[in-house]
Amino acid sequence: MTIRVMIADDHKITRQGLCSLLGKKTDIEVIAEAQNGRNAVELAKKLHPDVIIMDVSMPDLNGVEASKQIIQDNNNVKIIALSMHSDSLFVSEMLKSGASGYLLKDCAFEELEQAIRTVLDGKAYLSPSISGVVVEDYLHRLSKTGLDNVQVLTDREREVLQLLAEGKSTKQIALKLHISAKTVETHRRQIMNKLDIHTVAGLTKYAIRKGLTALEA
Repeated sequence: MTIRVMIADDHKITRQGLCSLLGKKTDIEVIAEAQNGRNAVELAKKLHPDVIIMDVSMPDLNGVEASKQIIQDNNNVKIIALSMHSDSLFVSEMLKSGASGYLLKDCAFEELEQAIRTVLDGKAYLSPSISGVVVEDYLHRLSKTGLDNVQVLTDREREVLQLLAEGKSTKQIALKLHISAKTVETHRRQIMNKLDIHTVAGLTKYAIRKGLTALEA
């Protein structure tokens, strides 16, 4: 059986490299490339890949939110996060979004191939370089301190927050999300109230700190 793989990464050279390496495997076919999270959601709906290799930090819609939307539509798809971030926040958020695996970008190709076959077998795969203790420690601390305030936001509010942080205007956000400008303003007010942050600059810093946007701090 041929394994149908989709690659979602905003760096073209990364996509090309993965395509080249995966293309050498006779039972793996790369069926699509997505340049951001929103593009990945659209392609996944259309093509129904078996496995998606998903970058965590991407513009427009990050890997966490994209993974949630994809799995809501098709819970049979397996998502493997491929990221430069080993921080427990990124790892735990991707796993909570429904990803079956998490690899660091400095891993060997053989590890990626092993991860693909492992998740298709119904198992989870974490890169050995990511300590399970780190993830457990983060989740333990989270349970003790209550919900991280980013979790009080709805999925739509997190989408709006990312786009605001990336400098999109109310009109641009409305067009992209197919909602009215008034609805965008309502979301922005609710986000500010929930987070107790009342400037766009403050929201931008918050989004970067929480890994909701691909912008660099």
